[in-house]
Amino acid sequence: MRTMGLDYGDVRIGVAVSDAFGWTAQGVEVIPKRRDGSEVNRIAELVKAHEVSEIVVGLPKNMNNTIGPRGEISIAFAEQLRNDLNLPVHLWDERLTTVSAERTLIEADVSRKKRKLVVDKMAATLILQNYLDSKTKR
Repeated sequence: MRTMGLDYGDVRIGVAVSDAFGWTAQGVEVIPKRRDGSEVNRIAELVKAHEVSEIVVGLPKNMNNTIGPRGEISIAFAEQLRNDLNLPVHLWDERLTTVSAERTLIEADVSRKKRKLVVDKMAATLILQNYLDSKTKR
């Protein structure tokens, strides 16, 4: 079974999924957020298609390790997924993952327009990869 990583943003949700061994994370897609909350339906479809057994949601903490309004929104989203999908959902410190993804794309000379389309997927991949790496070190 695989693990799914989500970068939950104001406008989009980046999605990544692990390989079957839980060693590597690959970006899957970016889901636009909708007013009706139907993005959870798309996540459920991806969970089924990729045989996901657990989900990791990025938790944006402040640099002083406190949880602000954005973090509270991510916690509520994780709880909604836990209830709707009946899967274990973990929160993972995502400080600076979007910044790191953005820098990597800039270094790869990806245009600003293309960066906007993939930065959330790449941030989800970094969140998931960090989570997977922490599990293999134990």
